[in-house]
Amino acid sequence: MRSASASRLAKKRPSLGLERSLRGVVCGVDEVGKGSWAGPLVVCVAVLSSDVAEGDFVARDSKSLTETRREQIFDEVARQCAAWALGSATNEECDALGMSAAQRLATTRAFAELAAQSVQPDSAVVDGRWNFVSPNVPQVLMQVKADTESLSVAAASVLAKVSRDRLMREAAEVHPHWAFASSKGYPCPKHRRGLLEHGVSPLHRTSWAFMENLGLSPVR
Repeated sequence: MRSASASRLAKKRPSLGLERSLRGVVCGVDEVGKGSWAGPLVVCVAVLSSDVAEGDFVARDSKSLTETRREQIFDEVARQCAAWALGSATNEECDALGMSAAQRLATTRAFAELAAQSVQPDSAVVDGRWNFVSPNVPQVLMQVKADTESLSVAAASVLAKVSRDRLMREAAEVHPHWAFASSKGYPCPKHRRGLLEHGVSPLHRTSWAFMENLGLSPVR
């Protein structure tokens, strides 16, 4: 007999239920970096392979996995996709455009990259309530916590998160004062201390509220 906790985990396992409710080629869309103080906003579009059994998919909501585990399954998640693509908006674009427009820009770039692979989805499952995907795909299904329910969104979540984390770890080698390797640009005590002691880096979003809150100057 399974424990209550095991039953809860089974319920949270992503499936293809949402994908099956849509027509044609279905993709999952997720973003990472929206709440970060530094670095890019990254959007991933993922189309799962039709020849992999549902029970064989290894994708899970990236937030439910450790960084080590996400790295371990990254290649397998990528292999279980028929196609996937990333689009990003730089910190400068986030500042200049605002987050909503930057997120749409990153999404459009991701779909353009997917089109370069000769893949054009008919439908999309998107995490959240705000439709930042149209008009890149004809049919869009918005679903809160879709990354815990939809396998294609879970795949996009892992691929986006690991890809951005790798970029921020590389950035930490060039910009060592802001704990990018561990913080990935998000708020944390080490990141705040770096800002107070060294000011902003070229990767920081200087229009964000933390600038005023910490008494920082946007001059680089």
